[in-house]
Amino acid sequence: MKRLACVALAALAAGCTAPDPQAPIAATVLPPPAWRDMPAAGGLVKAEWWNRFGDPVLARLVDAARANNPDIAIAVARVQEARASERLARAQLFPSLDAGVGATQARAVNPLGNPAETAGLQPLFQAAYEVDLFGRIDNQIAAARASFLASEAAQEATTLSVAAATASGYLTLRGLDARRIVVEKTIAARAEALRLAQSRARVGYTSQLELRQAEAEYQATAQILPQVELAIRRQENALSVLVGDAPRSIVRGTALEQLQLPVVPAGLPADLLRRRPDLAQAEFTLAATDASLAVARAQFLPSLRLSGAAGLTLSSALDDPVTIWSLGASVLAPLFAGGRLEANVESAAARRDQAAFAYRRTALTAFREVEDSLAAVDRLAEQERELAAQRVAVAEALRHAGNRYRAGYATYLEQLDAQRALLNVELSLVQTRTDRLAATVSLYQALGGGWSSQP
Repeated sequence: MKRLACVALAALAAGCTAPDPQAPIAATVLPPPAWRDMPAAGGLVKAEWWNRFGDPVLARLVDAARANNPDIAIAVARVQEARASERLARAQLFPSLDAGVGATQARAVNPLGNPAETAGLQPLFQAAYEVDLFGRIDNQIAAARASFLASEAAQEATTLSVAAATASGYLTLRGLDARRIVVEKTIAARAEALRLAQSRARVGYTSQLELRQAEAEYQATAQILPQVELAIRRQENALSVLVGDAPRSIVRGTALEQLQLPVVPAGLPADLLRRRPDLAQAEFTLAATDASLAVARAQFLPSLRLSGAAGLTLSSALDDPVTIWSLGASVLAPLFAGGRLEANVESAAARRDQAAFAYRRTALTAFREVEDSLAAVDRLAEQERELAAQRVAVAEALRHAGNRYRAGYATYLEQLDAQRALLNVELSLVQTRTDRLAATVSLYQALGGGWSSQP
């Protein structure tokens, strides 16, 4: 009997054919052999890379953001949801057990015309189990497991993004602080120049034109300060939200010019595929869709379900309880579904292809972000060196122009041009150093921030 059942089951399985769509070849990812701006030397990206900037306030802000940011909390809740979904899928491996009891109270007339009352009680225990003949349940578990791992990787990606945004936001704030210092020093210098022009105008040593030029230049510089202070206030508010607080003042730490520039990390593009959480998320999502495709294909194959029940019948009409039981097995194979199963497979295959191309897009974006960050760090370092040299030259030119103006050998216009040039150079130097620090943060984020996929 068992052999006959196995033969029948094999015949049903042989008659069920499921399409097997292959993954698109165009979605294959081939990393480049090396970076275009490969650093000469450098170490790997380590966790807590933000400590390398040498500012304890920056480190505390990033730690607070990682602990209190709402986006990270949402990602953690999604991980918990995915973990529960995996447990739900895994529960299909176990039989379902149910217990129940039925009670009856009846009054009827017997054949002799006499009324009779009976009371009955029927406790019952039922069990059902589906035999996973062709791996449908295993594939459902695999899909749920891959989705859970994808949600964990998404949480890591969110955490890395928040940490990078916090670090960049703090560095931008320190850059704005340095910009405010430059503007305040320039305002003081312009105020001194205006005082000198006023004293010279009172004794008739200079014209009203030079006096009005000095006044206009002072006012032009003074109006920059409110703009910078507004940008500082907005940056403080943005940082407060990142760390999970209401808008507030942000404590300062190391000055911009004293912040350390970490060594540019080294590595090969192929290593990046295992060092970025968003790539791991895309890979696990692809694995989940592949397992879901296997589940859809398994719908073409027969399913075997076992069931059993046992109980007692207790009745006032019976002298002794009666034991009842049943055992059963059913094999169900699809014969005609109007194209529903084929459409389900095609839909699952399309989702798998979308996930494959999404993984390729994520990988290409990762390569581009690393290349952009490497180029930015290198070019901004060169620009900062040139601006530092230019600042020395412009400061010296301003010194000579001021001496010539006070000695009466030059007009105020020469000093004015030198003052404008020095302000522009100093502001550009502050912005370039801020951009260089932010580019380093972007590089650490692009390289995965020290995260690595677990086997």
